[in-house]
Amino acid sequence: MKQEVININNLSKFYFVGTETVKALRGVDLTIYRGEYVAIMGPSGSGKSTLMNLIGCLDTPTSGKYFLNGKNVSELSDNDLAGIRNKEIGFVFQTFNLMPRYTSLENVMLPLIYAGLRKNERQVRANEVLGNVGLGDRTHHKPNELSGGQRQRVAIARAMVNNPSIILADEPTGNLDSKTSLEIMRLLSDIHSKGNTIILVTHEEDIALYAHRIIRLRDGVIESDQVNTRINTEFV
Repeated sequence: MKQEVININNLSKFYFVGTETVKALRGVDLTIYRGEYVAIMGPSGSGKSTLMNLIGCLDTPTSGKYFLNGKNVSELSDNDLAGIRNKEIGFVFQTFNLMPRYTSLENVMLPLIYAGLRKNERQVRANEVLGNVGLGDRTHHKPNELSGGQRQRVAIARAMVNNPSIILADEPTGNLDSKTSLEIMRLLSDIHSKGNTIILVTHEEDIALYAHRIIRLRDGVIESDQVNTRINTEFV
């Protein structure tokens, strides 16, 4: 039987700008199962960034419920949300978000510090995941000594280091050229093939086609939710 990782019920998010109410999300229902590879798409203002922030526990809903692995995270405190973000969600951002003064190894070790692992355990685990993303020979390089693609690989390693329930990738190829984008999407496809749940937020159709399921948002509601029958197979 499929195991639910994310269950969202009637989720809404309103922002109040002066006297105006912006309804970014309006009563969204969504279930994502363990091991799925899902792309979330939509034009500017569709609500996809708001949905990503709620899924990533970076924001709280105005109404509705969000269950992550059976826990109602829509009612947790900020401290509890921070713990969920560190343990359950691996983030990959368009701008990499690496610490410039830290080496690749130190950047990847950061989530493990908050998880309470000892230094030698952190080093072993961080070296392992850097090797898994093809950067075993770049552990002591700082971000300014790496290419854009290598920086994103470090970011992916950091996202994976705590064995999170989901990898949430927000426009992961947005700052990369076509060749490097292909390499990163191959890597994400490989990670998915090993059983990881991936949620990809993108506005690029060719990038979304790597996912097995595509959810399209418009005006704060889900416009369509379909199995992708045209999966991009360039990585094969």
